[in-house]
Amino acid sequence: MKGLLLSGGTGTRLRPLTYSGPKQLLPVANKPILFYAIENLRQAGITDLGVIVGENARHVKERLKDGHELGVQISYITQKQPLGLAHAVKTASSFLQNQSFVMILGDTLLDQGICSFVDHYQAVNPVAAVLVSRVKEPEHYGVVRVENQRVVQLIEKPKSFISDLALTGIYAFSPRIHEAIESITPSARGELEITDALQWLVTQNEEVIFQIHPGWWKDTGRPADLLEANRLLLHDQKPCLEGYADPFTRVTGNVRIERGARITHSTLIGPLVIGRNAHIEDAVIGPYTTIGHEANIKRAELADSILLDRCQIDGPIRLSRSLIGRETVIHKTKYEAGWIHLILGDTSRCDL
Repeated sequence: MKGLLLSGGTGTRLRPLTYSGPKQLLPVANKPILFYAIENLRQAGITDLGVIVGENARHVKERLKDGHELGVQISYITQKQPLGLAHAVKTASSFLQNQSFVMILGDTLLDQGICSFVDHYQAVNPVAAVLVSRVKEPEHYGVVRVENQRVVQLIEKPKSFISDLALTGIYAFSPRIHEAIESITPSARGELEITDALQWLVTQNEEVIFQIHPGWWKDTGRPADLLEANRLLLHDQKPCLEGYADPFTRVTGNVRIERGARITHSTLIGPLVIGRNAHIEDAVIGPYTTIGHEANIKRAELADSILLDRCQIDGPIRLSRSLIGRETVIHKTKYEAGWIHLILGDTSRCDL
């Protein structure tokens, strides 16, 4: 099987963080979102990957290169305009050829991987399979209605309750999907929808199966989702102390300090991760906080936040539920008791 990763979206709901790069490269627990999808495919035995790129192709190629360092082989496929998921598959047809493949949306995160899903697909050998997750508010998702272990209907954001099984953005397809895509027309928003292609297969009485994901799943398209995914991943991480924490620093809970990091006169409350060569001084960090590589934090309290590489914070300041871009500088001269919530893009300067 081959793998198809979609990384062409612009991430408008995550601006200003995505003005300088694609959302799929934003780090969660100090690892780009797209890397988790690649790991999931590799662990399922799928190493021949096609990556769909758009206007931010340069950033993706610089980060992934040929995939060798990640244990995979990557081919890049340019989708000139974001005309739908089915259009992305159509664009990748020369790469996919006549083989089955797993498709993953590049901003999807989940625990427990996809090995079970891929094994189930290969054992049953249907025309298509979808990984779904039970959700509390199905009206916000594309959902499937199922009968007798088969998908019988796909509905995008239903106004009335039909099913609580939401599409997670992870699919497996046989080559028959190409005929389905050729048989559909653009939707009202002008896109070729993968749900329409799947519905066409259902209408043709083809076998489209599903598997319910037993763990958590997050679409990281909004700031709140990104922070929630960060909490979930940090909760599951393994403690690791490769950096230096001086005798005056108190460490509690699940804490990961990466190589070259230096922490002095501080309190670390896990779960959290501090990136390589970061410097922390006179600070309280955590819980549920990610500090990027080479960040420099002084006189700050940080909780439930993601700080990207090389950002600098000089307090006194209290930040929570914040997303701080790369090389951003925050300077505050006067202490205030309340928490501040910020979303800042790369290379910003904020004087408070």
